[in-house]
Amino acid sequence: MDIRQITDRYAVSPQIDPEDAPAIKAAGITTVICNRPDAEVPPSHQAETLRAAIEAEGLRFEVLPITHQTMTPDRVAAQSAIVDASEGPVLAYCASGTRCSVVWALGQAGQQSTDAILSALSKAGYELSALRPTLDAAANAPR
Repeated sequence: MDIRQITDRYAVSPQIDPEDAPAIKAAGITTVICNRPDAEVPPSHQAETLRAAIEAEGLRFEVLPITHQTMTPDRVAAQSAIVDASEGPVLAYCASGTRCSVVWALGQAGQQSTDAILSALSKAGYELSALRPTLDAAANAPR
């Protein structure tokens, strides 16, 4: 398991295993978000299998599958709402952690500077400077 901290309350990870659930709890995570569609993984790593393992540890588990094609404003808002409603730190996972990072970044556009967003992503190991025009546009879009 490779938890990468973006903020004090939000971390991302490549695909997790059901056996990672105790370590996720030990890391202080209270909510896990699955951003990976089941079609991308075998049954052993699909959302309901992971839900059982995560919930057995007393943690909240949310499913919000995202692809590049479905990373829409409503899904960005849904991800932000899950994070905001969490009682503690959140871990979001997908194949590599990149989609989870992008959806977080889009949710932060207009709330913090593009430089601060890209810096947080870079410190976590995600070099996503190509998002700058999208983040700038999102920050200036009417809400």
